[in-house]
Amino acid sequence: MRRLAVFLASSSGIDPAHTELAVHVGEELARRGIGLVYGGGRRGLMGAIADSTLKAGGEVIGVMPRSMVEREWAHEGVTQLLMCDSMHERKALMADHADAFMALPGGLGTLEEIFEVWSWRQLGFHAKPVGFLDAGGFWTPLLDALHGIAASGLLPAPTLDDLAVAPDLPGLLELLEERLRNIPEPAHGEGLR
Repeated sequence: MRRLAVFLASSSGIDPAHTELAVHVGEELARRGIGLVYGGGRRGLMGAIADSTLKAGGEVIGVMPRSMVEREWAHEGVTQLLMCDSMHERKALMADHADAFMALPGGLGTLEEIFEVWSWRQLGFHAKPVGFLDAGGFWTPLLDALHGIAASGLLPAPTLDDLAVAPDLPGLLELLEERLRNIPEPAHGEGLR
């Protein structure tokens, strides 16, 4: 895995453990030589992960719509800031620059982003793995709800099983790497990778 797209909050929330987690993830990605692709923000958990990755010598690619850059929401110290015209284009650019996707604590935007790339995977628009870092059980209520949806027959069990979930970063990175290794090679040298 060369680069990992991380979806997370642009605010810090009320639990300092979320900021500590973002800092730890940034440091560990840099230590492992995995580039960070994220939403380009300078505040909240976004700013924490970007700052810690950069401080540890890692690559950080931020992706942000021009209208948000004009409002001075962008992190100006990232390795590369990609600007686009819409939130949809932002996700597409992040997907193009990453080998896998991970959700850290976040709100509505984080949920929308991780669910969209997960649905893209299930529809065959890409084959990149998707995961939730369930540190401290943050995502457990959501994951329980997804299991309930699967039990109702509205979410296929293989789709839910395809989601990588771990309580710690090493475990999640291992699951994402395993899924990357198991992507079938496409016919004729082309594909969704």
